[in-house]
Amino acid sequence: MPALSAHANTENTALVILTKKGYQVWHDTDADVYCAEKEGWDFSASTTTELLGVIGIFEFHKPTVFKEYWWSIQVPWIIESLSEQAQKYTPVWKKK
Repeated sequence: MPALSAHANTENTALVILTKKGYQVWHDTDADVYCAEKEGWDFSASTTTELLGVIGIFEFHKPTVFKEYWWSIQVPWIIESLSEQAQKYTPVWKKK
């Protein structure tokens, strides 16, 4: 059992974090997506937890101007060689 996972019970927490970071957030009911905007940079995702993740990509890159695929990292290409299980570790909830 992970210490935290995306689930319905993380959705409100994601919204609180986004608003505290200064984003305006809303639910576009026509498209059924959650949206956020700050300083003209706008984002959307299927869930608010995904939205927080997308904004994490933005905050990692810190772009100053828009260009195609500003968010993309191609090297190294990890997705096709991703391990099917974690290396041995002790979950934090098992530590004393």
